[in-house]
Amino acid sequence: MFHSRIPTRTICARTYTTALVQPPLLGLNSSVRGKAEKLSRDWKGTSASGENTKNFIGGEFVQSKATKWFDVVDPSTQTLLTRVPETTNGEFEQAVAAASDAFKAWSKSTVLTRQKFIFELQRLIRENADSLATSIVLEQGKTLQDAHGDIARGLQVVEHAAGAPSLLLGEKIEGSRDMDTEVRKVPLGVTSAIAPFNFPAMIPLWTIPLATVTGNTLILKPSERDPGAAMIIAELCQKAGLPAGVINIVHGTVPTVNAICDHPAIKAISFVGGDRAGRHIYERHASSHTLQYSPLLTHTFSGTKNGKRVQSNMGAKNHAIIMPDANKNHALNSIVGAAFGAAGQRCMAISVVLLVGDAQAWLPDLMDLARNLKVNGGFEKDADLGPVISPAAKDRVLGLIGSAEQEGGKIHLDGRHIQVSGYEHGNFIGPTIIEADTAMTCYDQEIFGPVLIVLKADTLDEGIKVINQNRYGNGTAIFTQSGATARKFEQDVNIGQIGINIPIPVPLPMLSWSGSKASALGDLGFYGKSAVEFYTQKKTTTSLWKSEDALTSRASVHMPTHH
Repeated sequence: MFHSRIPTRTICARTYTTALVQPPLLGLNSSVRGKAEKLSRDWKGTSASGENTKNFIGGEFVQSKATKWFDVVDPSTQTLLTRVPETTNGEFEQAVAAASDAFKAWSKSTVLTRQKFIFELQRLIRENADSLATSIVLEQGKTLQDAHGDIARGLQVVEHAAGAPSLLLGEKIEGSRDMDTEVRKVPLGVTSAIAPFNFPAMIPLWTIPLATVTGNTLILKPSERDPGAAMIIAELCQKAGLPAGVINIVHGTVPTVNAICDHPAIKAISFVGGDRAGRHIYERHASSHTLQYSPLLTHTFSGTKNGKRVQSNMGAKNHAIIMPDANKNHALNSIVGAAFGAAGQRCMAISVVLLVGDAQAWLPDLMDLARNLKVNGGFEKDADLGPVISPAAKDRVLGLIGSAEQEGGKIHLDGRHIQVSGYEHGNFIGPTIIEADTAMTCYDQEIFGPVLIVLKADTLDEGIKVINQNRYGNGTAIFTQSGATARKFEQDVNIGQIGINIPIPVPLPMLSWSGSKASALGDLGFYGKSAVEFYTQKKTTTSLWKSEDALTSRASVHMPTHH
């Protein structure tokens, strides 16, 4: 699902300016302009009509004193909406101090107090979903329906966190006479999250509820490309009764990320993004750890002085196999939706389809379905997919499509020259289908755009071999009506998350997020019991209270004589 990359896809800063000039928003049509202006009026920390986006420190929305600012633009029109700061060192220290101070009281609050906050946050997110979705469409470019899906999947994690009284249950045993051993899950301290551009609501909602309900405080750095949803969520947390300093939001790029990595008060980092950024964070500040990419390959990363706990979800190249016995209509529609939804900007997108045997004849039907998708601005009612996030992202995707031509691939459906009426300056790429092989650059690289690579295989075993040889392990799928075929696939494929007649096998949040191989670093995932383990540490107490030492005297009802 879910990418960005520090918070863009590589460790690099964008061009910045030092002062904000009020944009006229003339690039937006009148109805969208009205939405942008209303968003700016209704919410304190974010803007879509010309004001700077603020930091959120110690319960206050604070105007940064930064000298470096990053443009946030509408990907459909290139209209400047706001700017975000490269948070100063002083401001970052204020955020850490606020989180550290808030931890003293919040960590000692009861689990029922924290659960009450989660219940209220859930209600407020539902009530304000339209504002969140509007911000996502403006800043990220998703269709309005897809933006609501972003929120809904994040809301599921909020709902899961409401089960904290059960999730945080400890263990206790009487190991010998009068001696008890108890294990409790206690909070870590100040934690942090670095969120991506492609899910500006969902990923903050992966971390905020679970970090806080377990008793921690959190410093969140949203993507500098689309920070608005995170800022709205911060205000909703405040309205839900979260004490000042429990959640803090800072903005920026590499310097801010490195500050998170380096600060000794921050005990854990949760990251969703790309390979380069994820490895940078993990190698710099995770503890020494041996990671198993495959049964034949291990690699050791040695962290430095800080030894922070890190969870890092990174790149992907998700394959789906279509068997000849599959339900053709279901399989093809599923692949098209999973490949081109969100303009392909999901780390759980299906970006490679393996057509096995007679299913190879279905390629023209696959092309027809993709060709009929409507590319448009995210607020348009008929939009199936919107733009990619930036001109640089568009150029990268176009370059990878072009590489297929140079390397002998066949472009069956070419979306490079699409024109979207009314959005002539948008970062649009139409659905693209390329027949390729595994030696080509377009197969090797994660494209992160609306591009589907088609491979052909004679047998199921051949398809499984292709999948297992790929370095990534986020997700995979098979379409078949044979239980035996599905079972063999499930047993033999070396991928963390498997779908059977399901194109994007993202589990519900009470289960494990289990991306594997080079798609993940760290032992503990974002979902289920692993997430609770990530945000807590175990404290074991063994106590001895001898029964013979119990006070057994009884109260006297006689007149005291003082003898």
